[in-house]
This record gives sequence, structure tokens and C-alpha cells, in this order.
Amino acid sequence: MKKRILVIDDDIQFRTMIVEMLERKDFTVFSASDGEKGLQIWQELKPNLVITDIIMPNKEGIETIIDLKRKDKSVKIIAISGGGRINAKDNLHSAKLLGASLTLAKPFDNSQLMEAIYQLIGE
Repeated sequence: MKKRILVIDDDIQFRTMIVEMLERKDFTVFSASDGEKGLQIWQELKPNLVITDIIMPNKEGIETIIDLKRKDKSVKIIAISGGGRINAKDNLHSAKLLGASLTLAKPFDNSQLMEAIYQLIGE
């Protein structure tokens, strides 16, 4: 059975690029533009992995990670961030402390993302 990944990012171009790449790698991919929509999708479909941006409108990534971990301690999460008002490293450090399995600073290349995915959920 195909592994299922949820991508949560408010940047439509970035989100689309990640979704298309993962679909080419034969994953089933769902996507959301913010944490609220992402949590709804996660509740319904229970994907194997969540990739979430940190800086987003409505419900940002840190809150999303906290909510996901509250619902299921075993959920695997990759937090990604390009920064925002504060440094991306600070955002990613906070995400890691709150339960993200792995973190990646934008920009990252596809091989870094694939390596992180395979590390968490296999091929």
C-alpha cells in the first residue's frame, strides 16, 4: 500500500512543487494551505507523515504540531521554514522541541527532503 503524506504550506507554488515531486515518487499526497485545513485532513485520512511549514495564516505550524502531537504522540512530522520575522533556525528549533521528528530550512533540495521522508517512513 502506498504511503500517504500530508503537505501543509500556504505558499501555493511551493506546496504544488512538493506535492508533484512526491506523487512522482509514488506517494499518495494530500495538501492544505494552513494548519486548520491540515488538521481536518489528518483527522480524516491519518497519513503516515505530515510536512508542515511554520509561518502560515490562520493556524501556523507550531500550533499545528502541538495539536497533532496532542491527538497522536506517534505522528511523524517534518517541519519546514524559510524564516519570517524571526530566524528560520529559531522556528525549527521550537518545532523540534514541540514534537517535529525532523526539520528542514528552506530552501532545501529535493534529495534532502526525500532523505528525511525515507528516514521517517521508509520507501
